[in-house]
Amino acid sequence: MTRPRIAIGGFLHETNTFAPSMAGYDDFVQGGGWPRLAEGDEIFERVRGVNVGASGFIEAAAEKGWTLVPTLWCAASPSAHVRQDAYERIATRIVSAIEAAGPLDGVYLDLHGAMVAEHLDDGEGEILARVRAAVGPGVPVVASLDLHGNVTPGMVAAADALIAYRTYPHIDMAETGRRSAVHLAGLLGTDRRDAKVFRQLPFLIPIAWQGTGMEPSRSIYGRLADMEGGAIRTLSFLPGFPAADFPDCGPSVLVYGTGQAEAEAVADELCALILRSETAFAGRVLSPDEGVREAMRIAQSANRPVVIADTQDNPGAGGDSDTTGMLRALVANGARRAAIGVIVDPAAAAAAHAAGTGGTLTLSLGGKSGTPGDRPFEGTFAVEALSDGRFVAPGPFYGGSRMNLGPSACLRIDDVRIVVGSRKAQMADQAMYRQVGIEPREQAILVNKSSVHFRADFEPIAETVLVCAAPGPMPVDPAALPWTRLRPGMRLSPGGPVFDRPAGQPKS
Repeated sequence: MTRPRIAIGGFLHETNTFAPSMAGYDDFVQGGGWPRLAEGDEIFERVRGVNVGASGFIEAAAEKGWTLVPTLWCAASPSAHVRQDAYERIATRIVSAIEAAGPLDGVYLDLHGAMVAEHLDDGEGEILARVRAAVGPGVPVVASLDLHGNVTPGMVAAADALIAYRTYPHIDMAETGRRSAVHLAGLLGTDRRDAKVFRQLPFLIPIAWQGTGMEPSRSIYGRLADMEGGAIRTLSFLPGFPAADFPDCGPSVLVYGTGQAEAEAVADELCALILRSETAFAGRVLSPDEGVREAMRIAQSANRPVVIADTQDNPGAGGDSDTTGMLRALVANGARRAAIGVIVDPAAAAAAHAAGTGGTLTLSLGGKSGTPGDRPFEGTFAVEALSDGRFVAPGPFYGGSRMNLGPSACLRIDDVRIVVGSRKAQMADQAMYRQVGIEPREQAILVNKSSVHFRADFEPIAETVLVCAAPGPMPVDPAALPWTRLRPGMRLSPGGPVFDRPAGQPKS
């Protein structure tokens, strides 16, 4: 029996169209918190043992005895749009490698689902359409997606199945790749294709309250898992990424089944549950001073650190990870045994390395991305530790990724320690503190530039978690963003105002 030949590739980016900086080709080469760009057989080594979809798919394919044809895999930290040159260089190489592979039995793509390029809104829909054109209508194409994907009709039309993560923090990325392989196996060598149902929901969900360990997502995903099986081959709920200004931004439901009527019924039930839960997608948000003072109060009697999410400068949602609002609040309120990270400032990191461990320096730290309401923090700092920024992040989110934050340092002002890096990555692993000599468990207060992913590695050591809204490019309330191109009638937050196209704005 001939072993099935399956092409694999990956191209991941979560786009915040309101963010200050675009993603260029080198951002995908470097990877940020993700593995570096890899082509051909080096993909197998680069993603092995890492919590990404391709890793789980490759493991499952080996168990099934498939012959894999690797093309290109890459990812970059979230930011504003992917530059046209970067998109076309990467997409062309993936599609060209698939075309050059000869006869294929299937294709698997590790995608995000919320990519917007400089020259087109639907990054994933475009690459799926190009792949479909390359392999023809008879070859099954399956993709895994982040649950923050903003799914489009084009994506659904071009793929035989889109299968999303079910955890946030995303500790099941590799497992989703494995589930994608199981689904693809059911399509190989057959003419059968599943019935598809795609529904878009009419309200934006703040990412800070999408976590699957909290309500209402915990109950929604529990019910979703119960629905799968029998006539329902796979289904997904994607809360979406509420910072991409184009008509298909927002939550969605995908159902694939052996019969259209059964799939429609399940989609109806799941959508009804989500709509009933709409107003529950909310939580308590504090100002920087309120959050620091509350953390200091709790810390007086706590044996574990109070963790604060600096959610609006989350580099996992497009922030540049350089705003200083929370640092300013820590210092102004006299916080003790406090640490914050990562503040990305290559010039400050270079100055720290020049000064050396034990040195002092006066500088303007962070605040260089032009975020409204933010500015650099002026101060004199002690250099407590230096690092080349290379380390392994073993926690459940990064899952063993080899990270490179570039030249890094621990700077101290008063009793506040700052992780300063040269490249951005979401503060979602305790190793990101330890690589510059800060033991997170010994701190009274930790301020993480992250919205939810940090919870996977930090909740087990935290006394409690607070959410603060310092100035940043990813508002905790999507209604605060200057939308111009959403679908008319979309609610800008749970139970919130309805989008109305600005006067004079042409239809998309």
